[in-house]
Amino acid sequence: MQETFSHSPNILAEPIEKRVGKNVLRAAPQVSVIVPAYNVAEYIAETLDSALAQTFTNYEIIVVNDGSPDTDNLETVLQPFYDKIIYLKQKNGGAAAARNAGIAAARGSLLAFLDGDDVWYAEKLASQTAFLAASDYEMIYCDALLFGEPLYDGKTFMQTAPSDGKVTPESLLEGRCNVLTSANIVTKNAVVKYGLFDPKAFRVEDFELWFRLCKCGVKIGYQKKVMLKYRIRAGSLTGSNVAKAERSIAALETVKDRNKLTESESKAWCNQMRAAEAELDLEKGKNNLASGNFAEARVNFAAANRHYRKLKLKALMWSLKISPHLVLNLFKKLRPVEFSYITTNNSQK
Repeated sequence: MQETFSHSPNILAEPIEKRVGKNVLRAAPQVSVIVPAYNVAEYIAETLDSALAQTFTNYEIIVVNDGSPDTDNLETVLQPFYDKIIYLKQKNGGAAAARNAGIAAARGSLLAFLDGDDVWYAEKLASQTAFLAASDYEMIYCDALLFGEPLYDGKTFMQTAPSDGKVTPESLLEGRCNVLTSANIVTKNAVVKYGLFDPKAFRVEDFELWFRLCKCGVKIGYQKKVMLKYRIRAGSLTGSNVAKAERSIAALETVKDRNKLTESESKAWCNQMRAAEAELDLEKGKNNLASGNFAEARVNFAAANRHYRKLKLKALMWSLKISPHLVLNLFKKLRPVEFSYITTNNSQK
């Protein structure tokens, strides 16, 4: 299997450094946990503690330093973990390249991806391996508790990005099923067979792979069970709601560019693209409102309402024209957490 993909064009280069801890399982494990590390020195100890606390024990942990600018701090934090992990260091290539390097080094028949700032619950691997073994799925994912930002604290991922019904190319395109990377476990054979993560699909490499796997016939299922904590960080690439909407559009554009869509997939793609563009206009409107750019906010809300057709948005546009500062003050008063979240992200751009 190693020869099959170690020279794949999606694995950009050999690691600069590879270190195998003395307590890493010598026999091939069932699961390889792959942790890309880029500017996560502040969080990765908690992440690795959660991985090492799993009740399931037949696994290895591969940490991939993707040319992180915080390498000195990262390697200081990793000192207590070196005996228990496989550590790879490579030149920066992005999240896809980091995960692919981890896959190339993985010995397990199953892959579990864990971002370097997320936190697994202790039963995550045990529950998922058992669920996978009892099914005919090749990939499954679970729900997650959101944390790190007051706007989302206490909500679950599936409350904000649901999974309902069968996972199909259409349901992925339309957002009826949504896969969180740190929540899934997948057979290595499936990922290798269909080409690994695409480093050119910047910021949307995960969605692009899940869609490609599903379209190629890989059966994907899910558990509506919270088994991890997913960290939301203001100012990160996906932290703001504008960034999330932009990422949705980029993901849709990427899968269309890379795949020949069926008629039903094309219909789903068009429906979701209209919704994603409207969501982006809506979030831009909120950002412009919070920044006092009232004219731009009205333009954004008008564009969004061509899709939503809501009286509430129409009233908002009218109010912005008549008394914009009153609207801004009401936004601050009635939605203080959301207002704070927007202004925090704006200040970190």
